[in-house]
Amino acid sequence: MLYDLDRNFAIAQSTYVKKLRPLLPPEAFTPNPDRLTLIIVNLAILALGWAIADNLDRWNWYYLWLYLPLAAIMGNCIIVLLFSTHDVMHSNNVKSPFLKQVYGLLGLTMLWVPPTFWKAVHNREHHSKTNSISDPDRNYLENQPDSWGKWIQHLFVPSTEVHPIWLIIGTANAWGVHNFRNLTSVLFFNNAKAQYPAAAFKVSSKERRAIAVELIIMIVIHASILFYLDFHPLKLLLGYFLPIWIGFSGVMFYIYTNHLLCPMTEVNDPLVNSLSVRVPKFFDFIHLNFSYHTEHHIFPNLNSNYYPMVQALLKEHYGDRYNLLDISEAWQFLLNTPRHYRNAQTLTDWNGETAIACPCQNNESPN
Repeated sequence: MLYDLDRNFAIAQSTYVKKLRPLLPPEAFTPNPDRLTLIIVNLAILALGWAIADNLDRWNWYYLWLYLPLAAIMGNCIIVLLFSTHDVMHSNNVKSPFLKQVYGLLGLTMLWVPPTFWKAVHNREHHSKTNSISDPDRNYLENQPDSWGKWIQHLFVPSTEVHPIWLIIGTANAWGVHNFRNLTSVLFFNNAKAQYPAAAFKVSSKERRAIAVELIIMIVIHASILFYLDFHPLKLLLGYFLPIWIGFSGVMFYIYTNHLLCPMTEVNDPLVNSLSVRVPKFFDFIHLNFSYHTEHHIFPNLNSNYYPMVQALLKEHYGDRYNLLDISEAWQFLLNTPRHYRNAQTLTDWNGETAIACPCQNNESPN
């Protein structure tokens, strides 16, 4: 039996909302226009970085290291683009559906995620089915077919079995692999039967057409950047690929901790299936409180500036259920546990030789 958690122990997300929402100020649910500004500002920084990169072939080789801090800033821009667009796509910041798609396209192009696809895979599938058998973001199951998707995730994700070199390569590329396997399953099959994603799903015909058109636009934008950089190897390495690798690595540094240590759940209980992490306040500031992930799953449309207030309420009312770890502790758990589900509460390795209880079982919460 896959789900062996006590159903009486699980609490539906709506129960937390009903209890906690009256304790939050009304302005917590007011859209934050700063997110739209962040999208534009970070795109401008990327454009400046590409403009400078276009001249790298004129630099003496011993000065090239001076571009590395800018590449790191550009990588952080990609992280902020994801987190700010993530907030916009959950909120009512933009009333016009067309303009919302435009902002989504602008913010998600460097992440290779068409906004219509984002709404399907993240807002609809992941948030309504978090860490369930139907969640495309979960660990693979031990008894799932040994597909290329499962093999690559096994090769890339932090676990007891991952090789350090593949962990580094994987952290920089796992975001792209995740999008590729889910995008192709929707665009090529769209029958919820593809074997290589963790959990395949379907979209409507209208959504499928929109995803294809948006993906073509993204391909054209990326091709334009490559053309602007003259397809020059040095310009591409430092000005295009390095910022993307840094950005994707930063994104995955958070995302790996969101759910992979938690049990699977049949009832969508964010205090069971999600984990919040503590990071230095500076990173909470520049990354829009993304570390408060359980809080986000309870209130997806909440202004993220108010996540700390929700955390305080969770500690007060559900302290024995709430999963909270330092980011370093969460990564230690990731590197010291296998990454496949044997059942809802048990992780196992590729060969099924080791079985370990999920570290973040909130009846024994490690906060």
